[in-house]
Amino acid sequence: MVGMPESRLMLLDTASLYFRAFYGMPSTLTTPAGQPNNAVRGLLDFIARLITDYSPTHLACCWDNDWRPAWRVELLPSYKTHRVADPAASADDGHKPAPGAGGAPAAEAAPAELGVQVPWIEAVLAALGLAVVGADHHEADDVIGSLATQVSVPVDVVTGDRDLFQLVTDRIRVLYTARGMSNLQIVTPDWIREKYAIESTQYADFATLRGDTSDGIPGVAGIGEKTAATLLGTFGDLTTLQAAAESGGTGLTKGQRTKMLAGADYLTVGPRVVQVVRDLPVPDLAELVLPATPADPERFGVLTRELGLGTSADRILTALARAPRDEA
Repeated sequence: MVGMPESRLMLLDTASLYFRAFYGMPSTLTTPAGQPNNAVRGLLDFIARLITDYSPTHLACCWDNDWRPAWRVELLPSYKTHRVADPAASADDGHKPAPGAGGAPAAEAAPAELGVQVPWIEAVLAALGLAVVGADHHEADDVIGSLATQVSVPVDVVTGDRDLFQLVTDRIRVLYTARGMSNLQIVTPDWIREKYAIESTQYADFATLRGDTSDGIPGVAGIGEKTAATLLGTFGDLTTLQAAAESGGTGLTKGQRTKMLAGADYLTVGPRVVQVVRDLPVPDLAELVLPATPADPERFGVLTRELGLGTSADRILTALARAPRDEA
């Protein structure tokens, strides 16, 4: 159809955004009953701005049905260990475990003032008709990886998690929030090449070698970013690098080979923990079309009043009404 906008899918790392909203928006924002609502309002403001600035035709709020999947922990017990909250303490202080945890034995540490807002976020997104997509026993990263790779349209991934740089291609870019929502970094293959001196296709191997203390991923001891990039530049991928270390081939110094061999046990599991899943069953693109108006206007109105959403409700409604429409 003449004039039809190009389809563009936006994938939100939803928890990353509502955590950012909670810590970035004033704690003085409250509901009429006096409860904090800064995460809800901040998330709506973020979504409204993203829709306005980047013009997606489709959008999915990707969800952590399990923020610390057992299968990843079985492979690497240190995975996110330092971010685990004591479930008993959480119950005592009113903290609600991360939603959709699927019976996980522990919750991610989060303030009670944020925990109480997560069900509200779910209710508001449902009333608006914004697709919330999760997968049992998987993180939002895996949902994002599956959606991004299984569609053929351009994709924007919004996250503060650099692990998702592994998805970047000429079709998939990351809108990286580390510097704040008003200063998003647009991560493309060229950006990764300039920042890390590697190809985007090498990022998962690079992250495995380097490690990430924020996720409890140790990496190979003694192999930092520069060395990891140099080794991948020489060998191309982690499999070839490991083979060279084991065979005593050329291209590795004695010290590098020693470090690689010392990290052999970690390297048998690290790649599977770091790599996002890309083959989960996910909704068709047609199920992710941005609505022009709330799916349940009456319910959204009630939530707006009860939660004191104020101008945040106005902003999201305006953004949805002005968003490009696509029939794909």
